Amino acid sequence: MKNLITLLIVSSVFLLSACNTVKGVGQDIQKAGEKIEGAAKK
Repeated sequence: MKNLITLLIVSSVFLLSACNTVKGVGQDIQKAGEKIEGAAKK
């Protein structure tokens, strides 16, 4: 039972950190898109 609880805790930590990573990548892509759009308007 202890092993199952430990596995669930570790899994949830990895899932939460993955969400933050994906969110950060999305923000970086959005910023790059904005710069490209700004350059295209010039």
